[in-house]
Amino acid sequence: MYLTIQAIVLRVTDYNDRDALLTVLSRDHGKLTVKARGLRRKNSPLIAPCQLLAYGEFTLFEYRGQYTVNEAHSIELFQPLRRDLGKLSLGTYFAQVADVLSQEDMPNPELQSLLLNCLFALSRLNEQERKVKAVFELRAASLGGYMPDLFGCHVCGSQTPDKFDISEGLLECTCCRALGGGIRMPVTQGVLEAMRYICLCDPKKLLSFQIGQENLEKLCNLTEAYLTTQLERGFSTLDFYKSLMI
Repeated sequence: MYLTIQAIVLRVTDYNDRDALLTVLSRDHGKLTVKARGLRRKNSPLIAPCQLLAYGEFTLFEYRGQYTVNEAHSIELFQPLRRDLGKLSLGTYFAQVADVLSQEDMPNPELQSLLLNCLFALSRLNEQERKVKAVFELRAASLGGYMPDLFGCHVCGSQTPDKFDISEGLLECTCCRALGGGIRMPVTQGVLEAMRYICLCDPKKLLSFQIGQENLEKLCNLTEAYLTTQLERGFSTLDFYKSLMI
């Protein structure tokens, strides 16, 4: 049976001297593991559409639950991103997060759309990397089932909380700290408004908000801490990206 999908390559793993295994994220079929025969050969026609972060159309042959790439064509390779090591490493981090959050054969069009939009922003739009990073992290966490509660202190109900519990995804006031033992980070009104916007806005307008540099730095630190805390893991790609920023 043949299956045609539009998907983005999240991971490429060597299988043997000639072949490789691809982890791809499609709109209607979720995450799939597919074999790309001959991909490691020098003149393989699959090299471009099957490279990491490539978005393309794939015709797959399915036999007993195993998929093999029969044909592939590139739709978007994000070439400007590939010419900048920092942006490329950040995009690879996004792909690693998407790999963790997605499941085999479970449709996840929102996550695929988020990943593509953020890669496009890094590649084609004049957006700050840290802003795109923060948007991806918080929106991806929300899509993955970790939507934070951003409407008032969960203890006293105050509408001017100044702490965010990254363990529980809840807002608190400083004076309510003694009531719990979670890990808290400071949150300003500007950061809180940005977080609310990222979680609830139209997907097509994710980056259409303004934030000052000081608040952007706080937002970026908070979204990173929140995502990694909720997923209970670190990311080698994130570590590499941060090493480039030093």
